[in-house]
Amino acid sequence: MKKLINKTENIVREMLEGLAEAYPDILEKLPDFNIIKRKTVSSKVNLVSGGGSGHEPAHAGYVGYGMLDAAVAGEVFTSPTPDQVLEGIKAVKSEKGVLLIIKNYSGDIMNFEMAADMAEMEDIKVEKVVVNDDIAMEDSTYTIGRRGVAGTVLVHKISGAAAEDGLELDEVKRIAEKTIKNVKTLGMSLGPCTVPASGKESFHLEDDEIEMGLGIHGEPGIHKGKLKTADEHVEYMMEKLLSEQKFSENEKTAVLINGLGATPLMELYIINRKVSEILKNKKIEISETIVGNYMTSLEMPGFSITLLKLDEELEKYLKFKARTPAYKN
Repeated sequence: MKKLINKTENIVREMLEGLAEAYPDILEKLPDFNIIKRKTVSSKVNLVSGGGSGHEPAHAGYVGYGMLDAAVAGEVFTSPTPDQVLEGIKAVKSEKGVLLIIKNYSGDIMNFEMAADMAEMEDIKVEKVVVNDDIAMEDSTYTIGRRGVAGTVLVHKISGAAAEDGLELDEVKRIAEKTIKNVKTLGMSLGPCTVPASGKESFHLEDDEIEMGLGIHGEPGIHKGKLKTADEHVEYMMEKLLSEQKFSENEKTAVLINGLGATPLMELYIINRKVSEILKNKKIEISETIVGNYMTSLEMPGFSITLLKLDEELEKYLKFKARTPAYKN
């Protein structure tokens, strides 16, 4: 295993310390917890998300104006504990309340819900939403129902904008839930990643093999298959996505082409070229295109495609100003 780390047990803390040092004007790390928060806590509805580390820039990279107010980081591919999440909630609590954005993994749901219950015992108003955008499979190794993957970033963006716009907690939650209903993702992997604690590859694929629908923690996908051209894989994935998320002519979508950690931008743009061609041929209007590493799996080679069906409200908040380390517009 070749990793540029110090001690395995210090990876998450040292990563967050480095992030906070890089953006000292907007971020700070809580001294005794692996939590990144906005330097200035607002009186608006504040948003908290998080989960296991290893998906950078998610989630701490989305803390800042127009997105999250705090991100709670567990160990690599491991949910943060309830007491950690509670500290994140308390660090950004406001009279308007806190919205928790949770990816649909059993550990995350259990621990964030326990933290919400504890926060309410301290008279902090808390609501929560669960992101389940992965269309690959209904149940998986770590979930009941569909997994939360790269579409979570767009939920952060839109609900964060609604909160920044001054909306009340129930309205921010409504908009977050509408985003979740309208966002769909499918990904594929060309190979494994190496979890630092084990020092071993998370799974095995042959040199000419891919896994369609693989999860961001290395969970099994729909099937293994032979590596084909970029266009052939995109055609298959777009057929699946468009059968799940029906579009009429001239409806609008946002597109997120997300790298899983080791896929060059060159290849992501080739993928986006085909995605754009398919959508234009179907007369679906592309309102926003986002290409890059937004929800990774350490150094895994692969990518995902996310489509978000937009109405006027969702489009407004997608284009709303944001200033975070990993997402700006």
